[in-house]
Amino acid sequence: MTNIGSKLTLSFQTFRSHRLRSFLTMLGIIIGVTTVIAILSLIEGLNRTVAEQVQSIGSDLIFLQKFSWVQTGHRDLDKLAGRPDLLPDDAEVITKLSSVEIAIPQISRQLRKLKYKDNEVSNSSVAGSDENYSWVNNYVVESGRDFSRDDVLHRRAVGIIGSYIATNLFPDETAVGKDLYLNGHRVKIIGVFKEKGTFLGNSLDDYILIPYTVFEKFFPIPRGSLWSRVYGGYSISIKAKDGMKIEETIDQVRELMRRRHGLGFDEDDDFELNTQQILMDLYQSITNVGFIAIIAIAAISLVVGGIGIMNIMLVSVAERTREIGIRKAVGASNNNILAQFLIESIVLALVGGLIGIVFGMLLAWLISAVSPLKASVSFWMILLGFGFSASVGIFFGIYPARRAASLNPIEALRYE
Repeated sequence: MTNIGSKLTLSFQTFRSHRLRSFLTMLGIIIGVTTVIAILSLIEGLNRTVAEQVQSIGSDLIFLQKFSWVQTGHRDLDKLAGRPDLLPDDAEVITKLSSVEIAIPQISRQLRKLKYKDNEVSNSSVAGSDENYSWVNNYVVESGRDFSRDDVLHRRAVGIIGSYIATNLFPDETAVGKDLYLNGHRVKIIGVFKEKGTFLGNSLDDYILIPYTVFEKFFPIPRGSLWSRVYGGYSISIKAKDGMKIEETIDQVRELMRRRHGLGFDEDDDFELNTQQILMDLYQSITNVGFIAIIAIAAISLVVGGIGIMNIMLVSVAERTREIGIRKAVGASNNNILAQFLIESIVLALVGGLIGIVFGMLLAWLISAVSPLKASVSFWMILLGFGFSASVGIFFGIYPARRAASLNPIEALRYE
């Protein structure tokens, strides 16, 4: 037997004669590859979902705030609370920068309850902004109308609600034209936003938007606690001009705000500039840790499977010692014997890997069917599964193959 085809044929004949033993040997490989493919598919699907959600909000947005999205620790609150408040005037000045398309003020509060007749929703949000909010944040007014500049300037008590509130408070009637009460103040609904979905598990449709000039009247900014002084004030959403690099826009905004706050050359910024990329980087760093953990767990299964392959190949060498002696007696070289057993080891691992890939894809799709998680299988994952399997087959098959090749033909012929 000098060609690969005949060696593969002999390998499959050997496996068919010991089906159960071969399957049990492959079980560790199957479990390891199934785990890798299933989890990686779910992570990849989640990555794509998060990326799409970030794009739906606007990847060209910059958020000027008192705090950083990645800054943690109670010890920072005292320092952050001492920073100057951001104001709507800051948005007006930032809008005049050459790299900025528009900048808008935003402020929000949590509402315990919104009620209309016998229907109510809990823990919704109320946000205050101006007439450019929908455009900047990629919202579409599905029914009714959007804010006008006059609504903001004249402090009209009007609001636009998200689709979640519209569906739950007005299931059988039109929401536009109805009144809601916020903190004891009446607000007339003039529009309903088109459904937008969720972002990192948080609904983007469970809120009501009112002019920020009305918000200031209805919800005075509390100054008592550190939390409210840090997180309860305005933030500025900044949309960069088309074709403008985000980094250049950030530099212009930073320079402007440092001048407005009178900061010296050697003083640190007393504000933060956040972008969606920060969220993506933070999210990917978390999933990367999960990825490493998954690979480590899968590696244990693959090592166990590899040891199983090595053991069964050693048993196979012992069982076929006389066969090896006969083959050497009729002219088979040590390399031929080594190649035969190494190919059997690799084939055993690859078949286990193939089964694991199929099971992993089925498991990922099953989880997608019964949960909000969406799987996405990429070609590189399949290659990774095969690569793992082949590596295990080669690594753990070398010793048994070399042992078979090193047998003395005379002693092998005498073996019973």
